[in-house]
Amino acid sequence: MSNFEVEKREIISRDEAATRLRRIANLLSGSGEEVNFERGEMKFKLSIPDEVQWKVELELDDDENELEIELKW
Repeated sequence: MSNFEVEKREIISRDEAATRLRRIANLLSGSGEEVNFERGEMKFKLSIPDEVQWKVELELDDDENELEIELKW
């Protein structure tokens, strides 16, 4: 399968970030294996197995900090 990536960066409030993380958590914990995502006019349907690789990375720098959460399967 070819490599495909969708990335969107924007500035949002901390509360909005928490809301989006909760939505992702709800999608992952829902019944069934398929998860539907929408990004503008593009729609994606993903099959996510019961077990995934989980990675959390924290980078602290003088100019900015970054918290990255990654799921792989």
